[in-house]
Amino acid sequence: MWIVKLGGSLWHDPRLPRWLQMLAEVGGGRVLVVPGGAAFADAVRSAQQQWHFDDLTAHNMAVLAMAQTAHLLHALEPRLVLVSDEAEILRALHAGQTALWMPPLMLLRDAPDMLTSWEVTSDSLALWLARRQNAERLVVVKACTVPADLTFADLTERGTVDARFDQWASEAPFPIEVVECDEINRVRASLLGPSFAEPGLARVLQAAKQTRRASSGPPARTRRKPTT
Repeated sequence: MWIVKLGGSLWHDPRLPRWLQMLAEVGGGRVLVVPGGAAFADAVRSAQQQWHFDDLTAHNMAVLAMAQTAHLLHALEPRLVLVSDEAEILRALHAGQTALWMPPLMLLRDAPDMLTSWEVTSDSLALWLARRQNAERLVVVKACTVPADLTFADLTERGTVDARFDQWASEAPFPIEVVECDEINRVRASLLGPSFAEPGLARVLQAAKQTRRASSGPPARTRRKPTT
């Protein structure tokens, strides 16, 4: 299973429908799409600044913001199947469909925990979900520029990903990429398989497979997108 996180920064981007169309057509049986909170999450931040309620409340509101974005994405591309729990995810993928995650009520909290702060936004929630689902790969799509030579720590400092992402990514046993929205063709090619991918990406995928066969430890992780 691939998890593809579509960042809230795509909210005003005209390329968003093309991404949804591509994932619906190519990701069937393999891809779980995770939405960002987009403008709905921005409204939560604005309300918290005005009314000064706690991060626990903000977390619960932000989870509901992601659910609203999921409904929006489904309206734009109805071939994506709304799912919440593991059984629904597996049912959609086994049917050859592309799943669209609508965060379940189980993510709402009555007391603070590791998820209930702004250090954990939808990017890290996508990573959290990828680890729970034993994902094959996580791809985080951003509308902003993502220089190829930056580490996840650099991206955190720039505000491209949240404060918890780098730490959790370092513990993940699968490849993770943060990509620009313009890289849709490369992501599409890699979903179709190494034989369709650009040479640089095919080499990275093959190297990861060789590393997994040679090691008894966790699978190798690609920290950044390949340079071609």
